[in-house]
Amino acid sequence: MKPVVLVVDDEEYIREMLNLMLQLHGFQVEEAEDGKDALQMIQRSKPDVVILDVMMPNMDGITLCKALRNDPQTVNLPIIMLSGKTHLRAEEDGLAAGANIYMFKPMKIDVLISNIRTVLADASIPA
Repeated sequence: MKPVVLVVDDEEYIREMLNLMLQLHGFQVEEAEDGKDALQMIQRSKPDVVILDVMMPNMDGITLCKALRNDPQTVNLPIIMLSGKTHLRAEEDGLAAGANIYMFKPMKIDVLISNIRTVLADASIPA
């Protein structure tokens, strides 16, 4: 069974690009366009890992990450944050919110795939 990756980003072209690249690397992909959408999807479908943009309407990535870490059902859900915010404070905020890994956009797809496999292995989910 393929690991399920939920891609959360308000930019449709980013979701589409990640969807295609992740599928080519053997992942099943679901998409959400903001944090509120993602929260509902996570409660329903239980993805194996979440790739989360920081800046989004309705509910930003930091708020969603904190909500997931405060819920006993998702406290250990692997989260990789992707952001165009490249200053050190942004990375610190993302990791403090509970992200496993914080990556800057644009990112190299091979590094993203490696990070996904790392967080899945840490969570004992076969990739």
